Amino acid sequence: MDVKTNGNISFWYADIGGIPQKRPALPGDRDADVCIIGAGFTGLWTAYYLKKADPSLNIVIVEREFAGFGASGRNGGWLSGGFGWSREKYLKTSSRGAVIDMQRAMAGTVDEVIRVTEAEGIDADILRADNLTVATNAPQLERARAEYKFYRDWQMPEERIELLSAEAAAKRIRIANIKGAFVIRDMARVQPAKLVRGLAKVVESLGVSIFEGTSVTSFEKGRVVTDRGTVRAPAIIRATEGFSAGLPGHERTWLPLNSAQIVTEPVPDSLWKEIGWEGHELLGDAAHAYCYAQRTREGRITMGGRGVPYRFGSKTDVNGQTQQATIDALHAILTRLLPQTKSLKIDHAWCGVLGVPRDWCTTAGFDRSTGIGWAGGYVGLGVSSSNLAGRTLADLVLNRSTELTGLPWVNRTVRKWEPEPFRWLGVHSMYQLYRIADEREFAGLPQTSKFAALADSITGH
Repeated sequence: MDVKTNGNISFWYADIGGIPQKRPALPGDRDADVCIIGAGFTGLWTAYYLKKADPSLNIVIVEREFAGFGASGRNGGWLSGGFGWSREKYLKTSSRGAVIDMQRAMAGTVDEVIRVTEAEGIDADILRADNLTVATNAPQLERARAEYKFYRDWQMPEERIELLSAEAAAKRIRIANIKGAFVIRDMARVQPAKLVRGLAKVVESLGVSIFEGTSVTSFEKGRVVTDRGTVRAPAIIRATEGFSAGLPGHERTWLPLNSAQIVTEPVPDSLWKEIGWEGHELLGDAAHAYCYAQRTREGRITMGGRGVPYRFGSKTDVNGQTQQATIDALHAILTRLLPQTKSLKIDHAWCGVLGVPRDWCTTAGFDRSTGIGWAGGYVGLGVSSSNLAGRTLADLVLNRSTELTGLPWVNRTVRKWEPEPFRWLGVHSMYQLYRIADEREFAGLPQTSKFAALADSITGH
């Protein structure tokens, strides 16, 4: 499938007039109260809540590229408040009640992000919407039903979730061969580049210094060393998510997992009438190699999923450019689910990385002995989770004991990923097995393929 633009960070930047001009770099050595490494959602939210709590704080953010260069400006635009990590793994160091509190806190990020954008005048195309996970074969429907039961077992309010019949689901979006769907309410669609750029401007207006084009070469207690000078600060926050492997000493902390997207040309009104999608639902499917999609403000369809899942040695992409095979695979998913779109052109394709801890569970923390904190490893749920991370890190830096600082993800220790070539082999084997499992299920296998369970066991997913 031909595509007009491949890379150039993401479509989201094309949508707002192109890649922004960088702010000035760090002009030399300086002192600060807090130094934040990374100007994505995590770093910006942390700075925002710190400044709101204590306007006198001198906060410096150093960013290698520009604010929103990474996943914050490339994601699928799902402000989900989701909890996609293993509750059982958090239970090992916590309690059921505490995990439910964390689930509730994550869900609350949707309202909180919307509250801040309205209060600060950030226009990010936010629209409240349901999340629709569709099933197009028997095993997928079995998993959708199991997910509904799982959420109920974990005290998700009944009014927030629903199972839809094939007929009811098709009234939402006319997906081919639909068997049913699982709905989670109270989520939202967002234009991520508008959100991250708007948040950066607000943070600057509060007095935070953002230095772009500034690469961190090392950091330790009290010091962040960059190619432009050294920032001395008693509190340091590592907010580098999928790019963490590029920092010395963090090569195996979080694995940078690749995800890619395509976006169609604007969809004609006549075609929207065939498709439906009037509720602007966040759309995903119950396949093992799942997809994620949205209907954008101006009436395009974005479709995302895994391309080449991981590059050897934790390498990352070049300005969002992705492989032709990935573009073709995403187009195939789009036309399989929505064959009505087969004549649409693809205007843009891009990719980015998301951070994955070894146990696939997100963490946030602050080591008071070193003054170094961190948050991330969101495994694809960063648009909303980063907001809770920012609030939590602000409390931790300010040494405040709150409901947030007692949640199970705070100060968890996770072992590092294996050295190469083992992590490359593990991740690629996992996704090959997922692909085989999906193919067998699409071919008529009546129950979930055992290859999927094997895939999970390889990497502890």
